[in-house]
Formats: sequence, structure tokens, C-alpha cells
Amino acid sequence: MGNRNVASPHAVNIADLRRLAQAHLPRVVFEYVDGGADGEVTMGQNLRAFEETTFRPRNAVTFPQRDLRTTLLGAEISMPLLLGPCGFIRMVHPEGEVGSARAAGKAGVPYILSTMSGYRLEEVAAATQGPRWYQLYLVGGREVAEGTLERARQAGYSALVITIDTGAAGNRERDIRNGSRELMSGNKFAAIPFLPQLLSHPSWLTSFLLDGGRLTLPNVVVPGRGPMALADAPAALLRSVVTWEDLRWLRQSWPGPIVVKGVMTVEDARRAVDEGAAAIIVSNHGGRQLDGVPASLRVLPKIAAAVGERTEVLMDGGIRRGSDVVKALCLGARAVLLGRAYAYGLAVAGEDGVTRALNILRADMERILALLGSPSTLALDRSYVDIPAGWCAKER
Repeated sequence: MGNRNVASPHAVNIADLRRLAQAHLPRVVFEYVDGGADGEVTMGQNLRAFEETTFRPRNAVTFPQRDLRTTLLGAEISMPLLLGPCGFIRMVHPEGEVGSARAAGKAGVPYILSTMSGYRLEEVAAATQGPRWYQLYLVGGREVAEGTLERARQAGYSALVITIDTGAAGNRERDIRNGSRELMSGNKFAAIPFLPQLLSHPSWLTSFLLDGGRLTLPNVVVPGRGPMALADAPAALLRSVVTWEDLRWLRQSWPGPIVVKGVMTVEDARRAVDEGAAAIIVSNHGGRQLDGVPASLRVLPKIAAAVGERTEVLMDGGIRRGSDVVKALCLGARAVLLGRAYAYGLAVAGEDGVTRALNILRADMERILALLGSPSTLALDRSYVDIPAGWCAKER
């Protein structure tokens, strides 16, 4: 899939990038990115919540320009977006995390690298001059994590993101049907029934093989064994659930700010702040973990009202348009994380595809601010939107 497609009228919004990615990727790879847990109810609600939130524009006003800049953990960024952690997106496109980080740096927004990266964290750090954060899973235990944290500190990662919603791996039924476990296992006989979906996409398969066909995690280095195999990661996650006690230990091991991702209740938001979180991310993991929890946007207002004066509140889940970003800012988020939205672009054209996704959202936001009658993202507040009754009901 060439760069001509991603920069042309074929890709005027994120949905177009998704369609192009679906055509280019084998089903098992596309649905790894695109799918959610169980019946995908929460994943769908993430999208519908933005549809249910409506704007209240201030018309008959104009401003010479719209300012998208904001600050995050003390650093100025060009617009209120971050590229969130996506596990092993090197299999989506050979440029993977390196290309994504480079695009983020050129756009002036932070990049968050997942523990489950297909590239060494040092390579990713070297690719961007923008802010880079490291997202930590405790796969391999504390000893492995401590070594990784020291590497991240030396490589210039400025913040540590701790994900707290992985008490078990989400039941992603599309992955099971597509044979992702069998294809990653290294067992050639188990993989045979699922090979046709790879062979039917020769362009992707050629790129994957030329990239080495790597299925290891270079940032999870187990003493005496080397990098962990990607196929071993789900079981390792089950043995390494992050707890509040781990957060206290990490405060001693990491000198910079800690961001807690996966907050969906006021109770957990307050607990995270009490444990020293410099920021929290209101997130249901894009609907990929516990199905049946509400949309991130729906719980954002009450969480922001409860802890917004004590910490920085971010959110993710369902961002597909610049209007979605603006709605989240109106409801209390300082910035939002992208996941699938930039992964689709990466699949289509590597770094250029990620840049295209960011440019689409930037243009969206500038236009929405003009139509809303707001001079900047920092001027946005609850008065610019209406939400369904009950979203701000008191938590039990």
C-alpha cells in the first residue's frame, strides 16, 4: 500500500485509513488491532458516547487563529494528543514503533512506548525529539522491570505509565478464531490451518519476512534466557498483575512522574492520586479487556470533577475525529491518547500514515474550534457541550 493512497482523497478521515488498513493486512493482524473483548459492547459504546455528546456553539464570533497548544506534565505540546501504547505494532508495519515515534516527534506530541514493543526502547527514543513516555508491564517480574526502567531512564523517557486493568487477558474472540496463538506459537503444524490468510496478502507477508519475522519482546529481557517470546507474554501478564503496592515500589525505582492508566471509577482515581500519580488516564483499554464497562467518555466528567484539581486527567477510547478530541477536552480531559486511529495509518504507509492520521485530526480540531467559537483548546469547558442525563450521576 503506497504513500499515494494515504495522502490522497482516498484517506480524508480515520475511517478511510481503517478501510485501507483492512485491505492491506491479513485478517489476523487487522483484527488484532481492530477487535475488542467478548461481544465488543464496550468498544462500541466508546464510539457511541461521542455521538451522544452534542456541541453548543457560540456563533457570530471570530478569531484570527485557533491555538491547539497545551502543557502536559510541565512540557508544552503542539496539540492535545498523545500516541498511546500499542503492543507489538511492528507486525502491522516494519517501521512499527520507530516510525510512530518519529511521526509523533515531528508533530510535537508525546509518544508512549509499550512494554510489548517490537523494537528496543533505545531505538525508539533515538527516533524522536519529542516527549517520550514508557508504559510498563511487570512481565518477567520486578528484577526484569528494574533493568528496563534503568534503560528507559538513560534513554530519556520522561514519564512512566502503569496500566492497572490487566488482571487477566481480555477474551478477544476475533484473535481466537483467527488463530493468533497458533501462528505465534512456532508450531508449524498448528499454524497450517491459518496460513492462507497470510498467503493471501503477499505484500504484507513479504515486508514481514524481510523485517526478520520477529516475534520477540526486546524490552523484556529475562536473565539467562534473553528477550521474551511474544507468544509467552499473555501467560506472563497473568503472573504480573500491577497492584497499589507495586506503585509504591515504583515510586522508589523511577525518579520521574508516574501516570496511572486504566482508571474507570472515582474511587480508583482518588487512590491513584493518593499514591502519587502525576496524571491518570481514564481508559477501558479500548474495550479490549473487561467488556461491559461504560465508555471512557461517559465516566470522564465525574472523574475529572473529583480529582482534576489534584492531577492531570487524560482519556482514551473511541477517538476517531477531531470533534471527539474536542468533546473530551470539554468534559475535563487535558489531552487524549490515540490507539487504533494511528495504527490504521501505520498499517497503510508506515510513518507517513501516522503523520496523515495526526494531520487529519489537527485539521479537524482547528475547524471545530472555529465553528464552536472558541479561540483555543485551553478555553474549552463544559459549556460547549450537552451530554445525556445521568452521565454525571453520583457514584455509589
